[in-house]
Amino acid sequence: MGTRRFGRVNWLGLYTLAGREVQRFLAVWTQTLLAPLVTAGLFMLIFSIAIGPRRGDVMGVSFTTFIAPGILMMTVIQNAFANTSSSIVISKVQGNIVDTLMPPLSAAEMVLGYLAGGIGRGLFVAMAIAIGLWVVLGITPAHPLLALAFATLGGAFLGGLGIVAGIFANKFDQMAAITNFIITPLAFLSGTFYSVEALPPLLNTITHFNPIFYLIDGARYGMIGVSDSPPMLGLAVGCLSTLAICLVAWAMLARGYRLKA
Repeated sequence: MGTRRFGRVNWLGLYTLAGREVQRFLAVWTQTLLAPLVTAGLFMLIFSIAIGPRRGDVMGVSFTTFIAPGILMMTVIQNAFANTSSSIVISKVQGNIVDTLMPPLSAAEMVLGYLAGGIGRGLFVAMAIAIGLWVVLGITPAHPLLALAFATLGGAFLGGLGIVAGIFANKFDQMAAITNFIITPLAFLSGTFYSVEALPPLLNTITHFNPIFYLIDGARYGMIGVSDSPPMLGLAVGCLSTLAICLVAWAMLARGYRLKA
């Protein structure tokens, strides 16, 4: 057995993996950054035209203002998940996952490296949408630090979930199934387009077990100052959920589950 000659943390290896993950989405920015912005803009336009004029205020703000932070966070989490999951699945399908597994990187360092790409992509998209909301709707963050914290937590949580999904999936079909039947429903049914107080009691209770609800609700508080639940509770749930999913990702990478023969 050899010894680690670069300290307790392989900073160079971690920096290299993180840089690779960031360069992945920057190299195809029209797909990874521009396309999500267009999609978010279409959501805002469609809901504003179809529902906005006939919908009353929600929690004291206009419907368009209410859904804007939800669409922002939904776009962040979808892109963070897509970045980490696609990176691992593509490497597995192309057979070059060994290039990530062979360097002297610990499981924790690999988790952090992949998360850097997911969080980075999510924050890039968040900043672009936030600028668009300011220009078009005049929305400025009511609590900027909280908005940034929830956007970062959202990217970390879904980035970790993307690592787990990418390790589990061996084919693009399996990855598409996870995205379509798990990630998309969780994102859409988490208060993105409505206040959970309008739901029947049973659905209201079920929604409060969805970690993404707290991320979207916290982002809404950070952007426009209103929320369905206390923002500190959302931070706590977000931190615990992110820690739990990252521990699962770490365990899978440490064991080489579905990665090593």
